[in-house]
Amino acid sequence: MGKKQKPEELEVGSGLVLVDKPAGLTSHDVVGRIRKLAGTRKVGHAGTLDPMATGVLVVGINRATRLLTHIVGVDKTYTATVRLGQSTSTDDAEGEVLQTRFANAVTPEAIAAEIAKLTGAIQQVPATVSAIKVDGQRAHARARAGEEVALKSRDVTVHDFEVFEIRRIDGGKLVDVDIEVRVSSGTYVRALARDLGEALEVGGHLTALRRTAVGSYSIDQTLTLDQLGEDFGYIGLAEAAEHLFPARQLTAEETENLGYGRRITASGTGEDPQLTAAFAPDGELVALLIDVPAKKGASASPDAAHAADSDSIDYQAKPELVFAISTGPGSTDSASADSGSQTAGTGAQPAGTGVTQPPGASE
Repeated sequence: MGKKQKPEELEVGSGLVLVDKPAGLTSHDVVGRIRKLAGTRKVGHAGTLDPMATGVLVVGINRATRLLTHIVGVDKTYTATVRLGQSTSTDDAEGEVLQTRFANAVTPEAIAAEIAKLTGAIQQVPATVSAIKVDGQRAHARARAGEEVALKSRDVTVHDFEVFEIRRIDGGKLVDVDIEVRVSSGTYVRALARDLGEALEVGGHLTALRRTAVGSYSIDQTLTLDQLGEDFGYIGLAEAAEHLFPARQLTAEETENLGYGRRITASGTGEDPQLTAAFAPDGELVALLIDVPAKKGASASPDAAHAADSDSIDYQAKPELVFAISTGPGSTDSASADSGSQTAGTGAQPAGTGVTQPPGASE
């Protein structure tokens, strides 16, 4: 961390803030706090955490908010406690207990067998109290209004599902299972607790949830809101992009062409297209690129235009997002361009050694 500065003294640029969200606050509450600390309205987050949940919340400020769409879809890791023997209206401890069934007979072997069935590519019905829209209205709003809400199952992936400890409470009538899961975006950990309990015929819900990683960003890289109030640390835009995407170093000519919104020569072979972060010779993030089939007539650099004129199938690198706009003759008004300037972050967040969806999704 750099020199401590009061929030009103900060001149914040663009970057990612890794927040250790406390229990009791919504993700929107955290965004509001960051807006005040950073002195900017342009703040968003990548993946909601329920109020009872804690842990890694990735918050983007200024131009880095445009990276958030690409962070939402990464895998996430959680530690949690599943209580077997009780079902609730929200599939977590904040809901009303709907049914209690003795879990005395549940064995570790039975728990392991059902967890194995919930691991890998599975079909999951999201938690009813969620922000998924049903006929234009949030599911949680319909459920709290007393409506019957029937959500469709969807494909999710539970990469890892491990049990740390099994504890019997209330004289053995209830069983608490401490777990860790790594899941794909859109997976509801609350729904995993519910489904585990139902498979064991005793019901289940979450009593604790902590997100410990979002992609390659981990809990040990986060700062609390109190810490941020003392020393506002964040990962600068260029560094954040470098951790999130493969990097491509540009020439001065390529930098200029991308700034005009033109395509340039492909980053790879085009066989496995993925977003690539393109950096100017001075290290500034210029654009996010994706290789696409070359297209005749598309605005492109001379070398990229030549690829479109060839008879064989060839590729060009298309700018998906442009962060540094070229000005002067030939500049284009690209809808994806952003004219905001980048400044170095004060009290920079330590670099990671590695890097908005509905409430409860993947939480």
